[in-house]
Amino acid sequence: MKFKKELGFDIAVAGGGVAGAAAAVQAARAGMKVVLIEKATQLGGLATIGLINYFVPMCNGRGVQIIKGMADEFLRLSMKYGFDTLPDEWKNGEPGFGNSTVRLVSRYSAPIFSLALLELLSDLGVTVMFDTVVTGTNAQDGHIFDIQVYNKSGFSKISAKVFIDATGDSDLLYQAGVPTVTGGNYHTYIAFGATIDSCKRVVETGDIGKLNHGFSGGNSTLYGKGHPDGMPLWDGTDGEQVSEYLIQNQIEMLSKIKDSDRRSRDITLLPIMPQFRTTRHIDGDYTLKEEDAYRHFEDSVCAICDFDRRDYLFEVPYRTMINSGFDNILAVGRCASAMGYAWDVLRVIPPAILTGQASGAAAAQAIKAGQSILDIDIKLLQNKLESENVMIHFSDEWIPTAEKKDAKYESDHI
Repeated sequence: MKFKKELGFDIAVAGGGVAGAAAAVQAARAGMKVVLIEKATQLGGLATIGLINYFVPMCNGRGVQIIKGMADEFLRLSMKYGFDTLPDEWKNGEPGFGNSTVRLVSRYSAPIFSLALLELLSDLGVTVMFDTVVTGTNAQDGHIFDIQVYNKSGFSKISAKVFIDATGDSDLLYQAGVPTVTGGNYHTYIAFGATIDSCKRVVETGDIGKLNHGFSGGNSTLYGKGHPDGMPLWDGTDGEQVSEYLIQNQIEMLSKIKDSDRRSRDITLLPIMPQFRTTRHIDGDYTLKEEDAYRHFEDSVCAICDFDRRDYLFEVPYRTMINSGFDNILAVGRCASAMGYAWDVLRVIPPAILTGQASGAAAAQAIKAGQSILDIDIKLLQNKLESENVMIHFSDEWIPTAEKKDAKYESDHI
């Protein structure tokens, strides 16, 4: 194949969602030459163009912030230039263990957060390639030498020392022959809109954040409530199926508003990507499971919390991001290795950012040491992340007794 351009980088990140953005930021701050490849025209993925504009709980539900590091940095960035819904209890810092049961959460302006992410990456010198898709890989014996991309310039070749798959669908992993696992998604589709009533709320409160009114096509919950009887789960990895998902949901959304007063409401923004949560992930050296709650891992790269249940804590092993058969590719965000409910816990915005941050640090460390990503010093990686306010191991004092564990799922809409 004749390439329009041949470009070389230290680290190539496929996917510009929050995990990919975090990976690129971390690597660039480590002095790496970084390219970020994004098929859409904005950064942020599900967190912005997917209209899931919600930093889910980053605390244990007892006043202790668990998810920190770059996730906290991005939370602050998301509200820097736009609205937020940060609870009063958290506006002056962490309440402290036992002092609050209010969760650390916030909504934000999805478009403004996307713009802020782009400014951050641009200031760090990251090469951002928008409207560009990865079309193939040159991989041999467990090593990726380069990838092929396509945009308005035609086909180009990008070589790198380390690759990071942050596509959300493990597209790069799949094309390179890395073993992957496919999941399934319930029938869910939401859009932003406004109504006369929501406009009134803005005027009455002076808070533009109250403008958005949600419209839905499919309205299944995270746990499948509302999923149409007899409808198979959407796996999101087949082109025809993706189109069918979008067609069904968009027509369903239109049908729901046809009989309402057309002067009283408007759909202002449809999602610019399929709103799938669990499509395909790496078959990692370790797969995080729900029963891993409260377990410590020697190779943990971050501690995270359950966004739906208070007290439930997890550590994320570095092994969830790698497959030992491939020496220079890492999987982050929704692409990291987890199963069942643990995949839901790991794939949401704050943990996705932390796995992205960890991958950028690991990739830079490997390159500087002249090592494979499989051979890096995990303790050195942990020390680096801890120096950037990432919690590596949670404290056992936060583990509740069995009778006090909150087994109730608190929300139905994440």
